[in-house]
Amino acid sequence: MLHEGRTSDLLSMVMAQQTGSTAQCPSYTELQNLTGVLEFLLMGLPDAPELQPILAGLFLSMYLVTVLGNLLIILAISSDSRLHTPMYFFLLNLSLADIGFTSTTVPRTIVNIQTHSRVITYASCLTQMSFSIFFACMEDLLLAVMAYDRFVAICHPLHYPVIMNPRLCGFLVLVSVFLSLLISQVHNLIALQFSCFKDIKISNFFCDPSQLLTLACSDTFVNNNLVMNLFAAVFGFLPISGIFFSYYKIVSSILRVPSSSGKYKAFSTCSSHLAVVCLFYGTVLGVYLGSSVSSSPRKSVVASVMYTVVTPMLNPFIYSLRNSDIKSALQRLHSRIVKYLCLIHPFCYVG
Repeated sequence: MLHEGRTSDLLSMVMAQQTGSTAQCPSYTELQNLTGVLEFLLMGLPDAPELQPILAGLFLSMYLVTVLGNLLIILAISSDSRLHTPMYFFLLNLSLADIGFTSTTVPRTIVNIQTHSRVITYASCLTQMSFSIFFACMEDLLLAVMAYDRFVAICHPLHYPVIMNPRLCGFLVLVSVFLSLLISQVHNLIALQFSCFKDIKISNFFCDPSQLLTLACSDTFVNNNLVMNLFAAVFGFLPISGIFFSYYKIVSSILRVPSSSGKYKAFSTCSSHLAVVCLFYGTVLGVYLGSSVSSSPRKSVVASVMYTVVTPMLNPFIYSLRNSDIKSALQRLHSRIVKYLCLIHPFCYVG
């Protein structure tokens, strides 16, 4: 990490370029001199000293709950053969994506709060942006795959074991990983092509791709912005369309069920997934629609905390509290852990 003096010099030099009537990027000579010292300032969180311990404790507690909750889901599914089904296989991968998504942003934020630093290097910023895009796209695509799984289970129950075979399930997860990696690397390559930046202040607590890429100079931003909007339209529109189509078919099938108990039982199998979909897309749309409608950076930070921290933290609770299979698996996992501890501890007693 570079010294604060060098960062302030860089900030002064970049901001000095904007004091004229038209904001210009640094010259090629200046950019060459700045290549090795370029840094960004994460300005999303307040710098009041009395708030730092509260923010650090809040982020740390949410991160621990997220990691522990998703790890319990992973252990419960992997250790119970009764949960080795397509739905829980996708849920296991979703929990892995949630842990990775949160671990990309929160630990760095906690360190920055504790060290009273807002500086992040250019390489670290691109790395964080790449991983955050990768795990966000993974969650996006996995939610679409899980919607398709529920569609097959409810609309074609007799053919479900044949259609959702292990080979197809593994293929769908591998395709999700490949597409997520492709999207993240395309964004990374576009960012690497930027020759200069208009500012080094990012109005968020992490390197948010939407804000980082808007800092690029106008001469390189226009063409790259078209490419990124095309990728966002294709890889954002397709999963959402798949989810809407799946639930349209699901609702149509449920309405044809004659009994009320049958309707409730059919809907309960996909209610947890529907709640996660609404939570994930609601917060993501809140970030990007809110940033385009309102210029308040504080609202954008709150929305970013919702979809990067709160949503992954709530997913295990949504799936465990409304799912008797997960609750039973967690109880059996707890019993096995207690019995194992009693084997190695002579004074243990299992009631």
